Amino acid sequence: MAIEKGPAAGRREPGRRAGDHGRYGRLNRELVLTAALGLVDREGLSALSMRRTGAELGVEAMALYRYAAGKDALLDGLVEAVYAELEEELARSAEAPGWREELHRIAAATHRVVLGHPQVAPLLATRMLAVPLARRPPAVLRDHERVLVLLGRAGLDEEAVAEAFRAVSGWILGCCLGDLRAMVDNPDEPDPAFRLGLHRLPAHEFPRLRAAAPALARRGGAEAMAAGLDALLDRFAPGATPTG
Repeated sequence: MAIEKGPAAGRREPGRRAGDHGRYGRLNRELVLTAALGLVDREGLSALSMRRTGAELGVEAMALYRYAAGKDALLDGLVEAVYAELEEELARSAEAPGWREELHRIAAATHRVVLGHPQVAPLLATRMLAVPLARRPPAVLRDHERVLVLLGRAGLDEEAVAEAFRAVSGWILGCCLGDLRAMVDNPDEPDPAFRLGLHRLPAHEFPRLRAAAPALARRGGAEAMAAGLDALLDRFAPGATPTG
């Protein structure tokens, strides 16, 4: 990404420094990604830029290029930050004794962390489409490795492990994104039908969608995710006994 230019290019803004010492001390990658994550959590992805992130830290945008090569790198960094937070979340509780229970622990922690960053959640899907496997952040690769190891402990062969991994990871992410879908049309409207904007959906074209909308608007939550995860694991490893 090229350095942003404009009328203020080459002129320092008040409170910003050209070096890599900002208001939180000497910059490092963790500080940069924490600032970017906080910015996006508050204002959404559209607010993210090298300049805005620099402003969060009290430095000029140029100071960030040592830690992120441009906006795409910042986007990948947001994914990295979420997965790093997942690792911290998992470290706060003991590993479960069996492979199935441990997969449930990982799924529940993922759900909590992702729902804590709704503005970043779409990147967990879109950046995976843009970034090859080997170039994904280490925290993401460690998550992949954890799940693959656990599925291997279920006694599946390599092909079945790969199939189960795709199904399990897709289900967990899908549940998280499903629970974050925008469904409410007018949050101030007391009538449920009008709150969801069902009057905007022609009854003759979308009868099933109108009928299902109230149920779809409710979050499935961690319990629904866990039930579906068990169904998937039963499909790939029926009767498998946890191996510890």
